[in-house]
Formats: sequence, C-alpha cells, structure tokens
Amino acid sequence: MKRTQTEMLPSVGHAEVRIIAASPEAARAVAEVLRRCFAGMEQRSYPASDGGTRLHLTVDTESAAGPARSWLTASRSPAGTGAHTDEV
Repeated sequence: MKRTQTEMLPSVGHAEVRIIAASPEAARAVAEVLRRCFAGMEQRSYPASDGGTRLHLTVDTESAAGPARSWLTASRSPAGTGAHTDEV
C-alpha cells in the first residue's frame, strides 16, 4: 500500500493498525486481542466494501504488556540494519 502525502505518520512510539473483516464481530475480536497487549488504543470504525468492517486503531508500542513486550524486545533490529529487499 502506497502512503499518500496527506496521510500523517503516528507519533513516535505509536503504530496505526488497520483491520478489515467480513463482520464487525470479527474485527472487534482482533481489536480485543490487541487491547490486551498494548495500551493507548484509539479506535475508529468504518464500513468496508461488500458490507464488511474496517477498524483503525492507534496503539502505544512503548506501553506494551505481556507477550507483546517480550516480542518487541526480542524483535528490535540492531543499529544500522534496514528493511529486507523484499520489504521495501
């Protein structure tokens, strides 16, 4: 997905998560799992094409809890490394 010039980056320590599901219940179930791992959730819901649901969440990655904290700590890239060639 290409970022448009009008789209703003989240503040440092935060990430935007977009969930697209066929039903609101499925989108809410995924959002609930994220709420158990990250603090600072701001949620916005929109209709998606074909009657689905889009949920946009802002999560605070600096206030991760439980499994997310362990995973984030272990997954930090060493300084000087960038994206893999297939991730650009």
